[in-house]
Amino acid sequence: MSTWLLRRLVQALFVVLAMTVIVFVGVNVIGNPIDILISPDANAAERAQAIASLGLDKPLWQQYLSFLSGVLHGDLGRSFVYNEPAMRVILERLPATMELAVAAVLISILIGIPAGLYAGLRPNSWGARSLMAGSILGFSLPSFWIGLMMIMVFSVQLGWLPSTGRGATRALFGVQWSFLTRDGLVHMILPSINLALFNLSLIIRLTRAGVREALPSEYVRFARAKGLSPMRVVGVHVMKNILIPVVTVLGLEFATTIAFSVVTESIFAWPGMGKLIIDSISVLDRPVIVAYLMLIVMLFVTVNLVVDLLYVVLDPRVRLEQQG
Repeated sequence: MSTWLLRRLVQALFVVLAMTVIVFVGVNVIGNPIDILISPDANAAERAQAIASLGLDKPLWQQYLSFLSGVLHGDLGRSFVYNEPAMRVILERLPATMELAVAAVLISILIGIPAGLYAGLRPNSWGARSLMAGSILGFSLPSFWIGLMMIMVFSVQLGWLPSTGRGATRALFGVQWSFLTRDGLVHMILPSINLALFNLSLIIRLTRAGVREALPSEYVRFARAKGLSPMRVVGVHVMKNILIPVVTVLGLEFATTIAFSVVTESIFAWPGMGKLIIDSISVLDRPVIVAYLMLIVMLFVTVNLVVDLLYVVLDPRVRLEQQG
């Protein structure tokens, strides 16, 4: 087990190192931030001074080595726009994105797994067919259109929910959170539902498929033959086996939800990392863009490692394989 974990950590390290090259080179070969940040009326001397102050006068390989050295010391560069460490600028927006992503994943779990179980156990019922049809809509309809329609119906027409902003916040461990206040929770409803719809549809269909595959299997038949109650058969024997693909999807979709919350945050004016990266791209704030992409890479690598560890916990066959 320890050898396997060490091997996975080394693999993750190489992935992160390779992504530093791809991200840094990819961002730095696109556009010239000087054309945006410096006034067109600046003379050649002022322009050269600005280029040198931002470290853009060095060859790309030297810039990368300086960046890599900074990463090893916890420094991912200084924002061209905010004149602050890029990671600090991102971490200030991280709580807003995290609480929205966590709320979306919780909605997917609390609704998607029971709905998928119902659809799998009663596949021919009217409710199961309605759920499957609704899940297809969740896959098909674009999130920006759904978000606009939700604002139009629940905010403009009915006036039930606010359409934009984060609402009132309250500090916890030195960080401002929306879910700690009633106004903040109300502001979270529309964007979190909009962000959860795709994941919710995916969990419903995945759970239903797992249930339909597990019910005819021999271990379920044996459990029924032993006289176990239907609730125990489903809750222990069926659920334990369908959780493996569900955990995989939930882990990857949680990271994807954080990485691609740009559309939802833009529509609902949610002050998270998604809106920050859009603003940074528009002004070519390279340190913020690179720091954001590296944070997302680390998030995906960490989530994949956690999912692999959960495999070992959930599936005895994986434990035996690792021991072997």
